Amino acid sequence: MADRKSKSTGKGASPAAPKRKAKAAPPPKAEASARSRAAVARQAKPDLAAVRTQIDGIDREIQALIAERALWAHQVGKAKGKLAAAIDYYRPEREAQVLRRVVDRNDGPLSDEVLVRLFREIMSACLAQQEPLKIGYLGPEGTFSQQAVQKHFGHSARGLPLVSIEEVFDEVAAGNADFGVVPVENSGQGTIQSTLDMFLTSPLKICGEVELRVHQYLLSRTGHIEDIERVYSHGMSLAQCKNWLRHNLPGVHKEAVSSNAEAVRRAKKSDDAAAIAGENAAHVYGMQVVAGPIEDRSDNTTRFLVIGRASFPPSGNDRTSLMVSIRDQPGALYRILEPLARRNISMNRIESRPAHGALWQYAFFIDVEGHVDESPLKDALAEIDDFAGDVHVLGSYPVAVP
Repeated sequence: MADRKSKSTGKGASPAAPKRKAKAAPPPKAEASARSRAAVARQAKPDLAAVRTQIDGIDREIQALIAERALWAHQVGKAKGKLAAAIDYYRPEREAQVLRRVVDRNDGPLSDEVLVRLFREIMSACLAQQEPLKIGYLGPEGTFSQQAVQKHFGHSARGLPLVSIEEVFDEVAAGNADFGVVPVENSGQGTIQSTLDMFLTSPLKICGEVELRVHQYLLSRTGHIEDIERVYSHGMSLAQCKNWLRHNLPGVHKEAVSSNAEAVRRAKKSDDAAAIAGENAAHVYGMQVVAGPIEDRSDNTTRFLVIGRASFPPSGNDRTSLMVSIRDQPGALYRILEPLARRNISMNRIESRPAHGALWQYAFFIDVEGHVDESPLKDALAEIDDFAGDVHVLGSYPVAVP
């Protein structure tokens, strides 16, 4: 805006100053600082001491901003008033929105995955100011389920290792855990049936999903492949590595156990035994890495579900899981899927399982895009409910952030 003197209506008032060309506003402090850093970065051979001084200054700014964010997060708690527990402060749809904006803003050089992990840990620590969330998972410590918990909730959450998927459901339903994390499918081996079967009777809701790239390692006490006569692992992991085992350990006895961490605990008792597990399990139990990664598919990924006792609002990019019981009549499955197709609702997965309490009756587990409280999915479900035997919404939840 042009700089000018105020006009006076009184006699003898000074004439208005002539208009002058507007000057550009000085850049904000952060922008000026960024330009200064960029100039240093463009130097062919920058001075090392100057670079380190810049890094130290940035570190101070980052730490101050994190502290400020934590203070504002505490204000959120105050705004909500006195609530019962940490679970009352947790909003998965809000976290998903924050992380998607992190990805949208990212222009490098750090990857989306790295920045999402950093912001997840910041949010986890800020939430833990109220009280750490308690998360049940298939234990013991060192399993891929524990890694999924840390990826989704951050390291400030308190993990509760449990002995079975059924116990994870039970502890969440009883209120001893705020949420649970359970595996549901693998990109190469398909669905974990025991998890689906729990939804046939459980009142719990699906509140989120986690996609974890799974790398399998062969672990032993000695670290020598020639010593190995037995290999322990979870049945799913044995299947994911069957080609590698056939080529590298063809005559070795293979035994499926309840979890990969349990396999490591067994293998640790003998020099002639080995386990297939994640690399983290080697650090937890003091084992040697014999070989790895040994999974047959380089894109080996396991999808986990976050289960809880309540439903949450839409995040803007959601998925809904349904359990549908169909009346025994011609074209029943078509009549369920047609309202979805007509509204261009994408179906991500469909799986059938025997229904409890009825011989030769089946329940269909269906994953579709959208949130149950929003159209067009809301309208499609109202139409499906008119002729389906039973439509049970297992949960609407944010799609996993990359």
